[in-house]
Amino acid sequence: MAQVTLRDETATGRPLEEFTLPDLPDRITARELVRLRVREDVARHNATPSTRFNGLVMPDDAEAELNGYRMRTARRIDWERQADIAEKAFQRNGFILLADDRQIEDLDEQIDLTTDPVISFVKLVPLVGG
Repeated sequence: MAQVTLRDETATGRPLEEFTLPDLPDRITARELVRLRVREDVARHNATPSTRFNGLVMPDDAEAELNGYRMRTARRIDWERQADIAEKAFQRNGFILLADDRQIEDLDEQIDLTTDPVISFVKLVPLVGG
């Protein structure tokens, strides 16, 4: 079983936040890893729901803030819905995944967690007017 560190980074490589997930299989698809990441984000939020969500992608009925999202009311979030949003965001280049400093191009790509124990999530911000 592998342990992986999931790290959020800026586009310039500055780390923002990280956490570790233990007891993962040695090999996992990018899709499975994204869904696990989102499930962890949502579990943390749902433990003490608030109007602020710090996660990979924006929940429905929320607006972006600096390093997070503000929701109109404190509420629990459906992790599966959030994971579907994350998959679509990956496919639209809303964020990229880096494993061992190489970009993961496809959600079905296998990642060897024994050689890539740190996975970086880099949120991309669309340019205004361009």
